Amino acid sequence: MSFQQMQQDAPVLKYPEDFAPHPNISLETAANMLFRAIQTSQNLPYHWTFIDKPQEGQIYLLFMPNPALPLNDGIRWQDQENRFAMPVQRGARELEVAEVKYGFVPNSQDTSAWRIRRRYRLHKGGHPQLVLVHYSRVPAIQIVPSLLNTPVRQYPLRQITDPPVYVIGDKMGQKAFPQAPGPGQGPGPHHQGGMPIPMPPVGMNPQAMIAQQNSNMEALERRRERERERARDGSASAVGQRPGPPRLDDDESADESELLSTRTLALTRYRRNHELMEEVFKQAAFGTKGSPPPKRIYEAFDKEELEANVTKLQDEVEALRIKAAERRARKVAADDVVVSASGHTPMEVTT
Repeated sequence: MSFQQMQQDAPVLKYPEDFAPHPNISLETAANMLFRAIQTSQNLPYHWTFIDKPQEGQIYLLFMPNPALPLNDGIRWQDQENRFAMPVQRGARELEVAEVKYGFVPNSQDTSAWRIRRRYRLHKGGHPQLVLVHYSRVPAIQIVPSLLNTPVRQYPLRQITDPPVYVIGDKMGQKAFPQAPGPGQGPGPHHQGGMPIPMPPVGMNPQAMIAQQNSNMEALERRRERERERARDGSASAVGQRPGPPRLDDDESADESELLSTRTLALTRYRRNHELMEEVFKQAAFGTKGSPPPKRIYEAFDKEELEANVTKLQDEVEALRIKAAERRARKVAADDVVVSASGHTPMEVTT
């Protein structure tokens, strides 16, 4: 392995939570994810890890001090990486896209080069060191025979013992060392620095994966509860301290699945839907008991008031008829005067 390749084969700082796989990501979606990541990364330390042989649709959020450096992901790329910038969100921000095509994993089941990697970052209007990496598929081409068995990195990958690091916010640059277990608590094998570690790699025992996901979910709920308690109690005690950044509220937008793990999103929607269903069925089961019968449509009107209005309208109509009759009588009398004075009919006088 060359010295340059060894420099490129360094671990990267990865967002601690996993994203659901997506076959395609639009430019607007990538820009929204990167902009929201600025808020969600304030209090979450990034973990050191290797990106190695990612699957189709895989998404990573990385902190790269120098985004221009190459990214070694265990894939051999037969094309050069191209960069271009696109205005997004009606020109409010500029998104830089680094695209490389026709990748394959050496010494694997790949018989053609069909992989594509896109790296997104907000060059303007965001944090330029937050990089969203997405892997998808393009029409396959033939693998160059000389590259078929050429390794990209040296295996096995070394074990990483460095603690997570805060990359944004007031704690930027600080390390999140493991917390000492409380009385009666174990060492917390699935946590590092009080934070859940990333999802287990592909190939782990399914039962172990489920157990680890449950542990991560419980730890995430406990951490968020502690943060809410500190936010309520800290307003009175933290005098002179700079307040932490506000957290984004959960919503029903199309992008909410981008920054939450699949399990967290499913559990949140499950609880919210059941709360809504409880309100609906409670009203349907108990809402009409003991209520008075509905009023008939005519009960909303006063009969005497309606009769008075009818009488008043009839009098007004009769008065209008009398005025019209008087007007016609005056017109006939005026015509008779003209005839008697001229000896001609009104038509003849006019002619």
